[in-house]
Amino acid sequence: MTATQPVDPSAYNAQPYQGGDPFADYKDTKLDFSALVDLADRRLGGGVVAANDEFFAQRENLLKTGPAVFDPHAFGHKGKVMDGWETRRRRGVSAERPHPTDDDHDWALVRLGLPGVVRGLVVDTAHFRGNHPREISVEATHVEGTPSTDELLAAEWTEIVPRTYVYGHAANGFEVAQERRWTHLRLKQFPDGGVARLRVYGESVVDPAWLSALEGFDVAALENGGVVEDASDRFYSPPENIITPGRSAKMDDGWENRRRRDDGNDWVRFRLTAQASVRAVELDTAYLKGNSAGWVTILGRDAETDPDTWFEIVGRTRLQPDSVHRFVLDAPVTVTHVRTDVFPDGGMSRLHVFGSLTETGRRALTDRWSALTG
Repeated sequence: MTATQPVDPSAYNAQPYQGGDPFADYKDTKLDFSALVDLADRRLGGGVVAANDEFFAQRENLLKTGPAVFDPHAFGHKGKVMDGWETRRRRGVSAERPHPTDDDHDWALVRLGLPGVVRGLVVDTAHFRGNHPREISVEATHVEGTPSTDELLAAEWTEIVPRTYVYGHAANGFEVAQERRWTHLRLKQFPDGGVARLRVYGESVVDPAWLSALEGFDVAALENGGVVEDASDRFYSPPENIITPGRSAKMDDGWENRRRRDDGNDWVRFRLTAQASVRAVELDTAYLKGNSAGWVTILGRDAETDPDTWFEIVGRTRLQPDSVHRFVLDAPVTVTHVRTDVFPDGGMSRLHVFGSLTETGRRALTDRWSALTG
């Protein structure tokens, strides 16, 4: 228990639901992780592999996309139906000792879909107002392969969020300082209670041996270490969607900006896995029918040799709505970054940049891997 927090846990309770908008009194975090990827996103392969208790609500709810839903009239045989992970109430060992001990807790093991460096977490207790945990802590470990629950429980764990009080019906945000590659997290709640969502924000770190074995791959993909460094606009949906796995399934599963009312244009800048020799590019506008980008220019830059110079990879080309566009380059280009400039505005659903690592890129990736796992 952290000494800097008030000693009265009830000070962290939210008021009972009074009707109307259930998020009207929701306490949001002041930390901004919008430029980072949720490494535990189910769509990227994240999963809750085990929990010691999920009596009221299943552990898998922790990683569901979108905010938690609240139905005040939904009750089942076990009690109130909640959109989160909720355990039963802990009890002491006897009538003389009815309260749980200070160390009693419940836990859930989370597999990161993209193992990497964790920069921040949000432990979201939405709709858990007086039944959220008193405190939480988060631990992390690095275990390669596909470990069993017993193997994970026996692993060496490092605390990345120390035990601290959390608010009910709130996005409890935490910054993480450890510069390490993690594959799994363990969320602990003291002594019991409910958590609606867990978000794990950071940067993926891909095994260079795996990428070397692939030879050619999508060097912009999130799952291969690609990153959205910056974008001109994030109004409707985040540009990180552009490099997520799979084809877009609906309009907001890509990137869409607001309508421009000036003479400029919108753009997204990507950092590739490492320096790569790029041979082909695929751009998809799936489900963007009346709001796809009008034209696109694709630029490249090699930060290893000339960090200030952008050059054209694909000249300005008309895009069709809800369509796949493929560009085979006349000759391979060596780049570390790619930028898509769209004119004048409009959306893209996916971008794939196909190539292979150069020797410089392979060496840089291997050095980073060693620094974060050694």
